[in-house]
Amino acid sequence: MVTIREEARRDIATRDALLDLAYGASRFAKTSERLREGRMPVDGLSLVAVDDGKIVGTVRFWHVTAGPGRAALLLGPLAVDPAHRNRGNGTALVRRAIARARLAGHRAIVLVGDAAYYGRFGFTTARTGELWMPGRYDRDRLLALELRPDAMAGARGLIAATAAFAPKPDLNVLIAANNRHARQSRVQRAA
Repeated sequence: MVTIREEARRDIATRDALLDLAYGASRFAKTSERLREGRMPVDGLSLVAVDDGKIVGTVRFWHVTAGPGRAALLLGPLAVDPAHRNRGNGTALVRRAIARARLAGHRAIVLVGDAAYYGRFGFTTARTGELWMPGRYDRDRLLALELRPDAMAGARGLIAATAAFAPKPDLNVLIAANNRHARQSRVQRAA
């Protein structure tokens, strides 16, 4: 049975492998990736679907503005392991993520995705006509969902990243850890 839970730090490598499987290297070329790269996802809104201890689905949110001064969330990427598709796992992830975003008091969600798929959750192009992305994208795939009435009314301008930057690793700490590992390996080989 598939369960949905909050993503944990230990899930990152598995989640990234799932995204590679679902989208391949082309995922790094997407305009939405420009809004995510080097940034932290929204705390508490990164979810994974787990089946028998294996991560089979993932969804995340990112802080953005939908034009100047209009806070919103960017949904994506959503991915489900090919062996677990067409079983409602993606739908369950999106529904749970939207509910959590609404409960946390967020006002709107934007994404670039398939209108036929995301329309069932209430996403439309109705309020995105005056918005644009920082790069190439298909205007018909720029969708929004208002979590509060009229949250996107009059939205106009560039969708921009506002999420905090991910902390950069401290080079000195990395070197010390590498040296410690090398010493331990030498000791183990000598024993």
